[in-house]
Amino acid sequence: MNFYHIFQKKKSRIEICKWLGVIILLATALAGTILHSDVIFPLRILLIIILIITAASLSLLTAPGKQVLSFIQNSYTEMRRIIWPTPQETLHTTLIVSMVTVIMSLLLWGLDGVLVRFVSFITGLRL
Repeated sequence: MNFYHIFQKKKSRIEICKWLGVIILLATALAGTILHSDVIFPLRILLIIILIITAASLSLLTAPGKQVLSFIQNSYTEMRRIIWPTPQETLHTTLIVSMVTVIMSLLLWGLDGVLVRFVSFITGLRL
C-alpha cells in the first residue's frame, strides 16, 4: 500500500471516531435526562446544553460538518448581497397587490353572476 491509502484509512478512522463521539455525547445527554431526574432542573438543562453544543462542535469538525459550515458561510455572504426593499416600497407593493386582488375578486364575482343568469336563461331554471 502506498502512503495515500494509509492516509485515507487513517482519515476515515478519525471521521468514524468523531461521529462516535457525537453519538456518545448525545446519548449521554439523553441518558442524563432520563436517569438523573433527581438533579435540579436548571443544572440538568445546563449540562444538556453543554453536551449538545459540544456534540455540534465535534460534528462540525467532520467532512460533512465542514461542508455544512461552508454552506452556511456562503449563504450568509449571499444574504448580505441582497438588496432588500425599503419599508415604503414594501407598503406600496402590498397596497398594489391588495388593490389588484380586490379588483379581480369583483370582476370574477360579476362574471360569475352573469354566467349564472345566462345558464339559468338557457336552461329555464330559476336561481
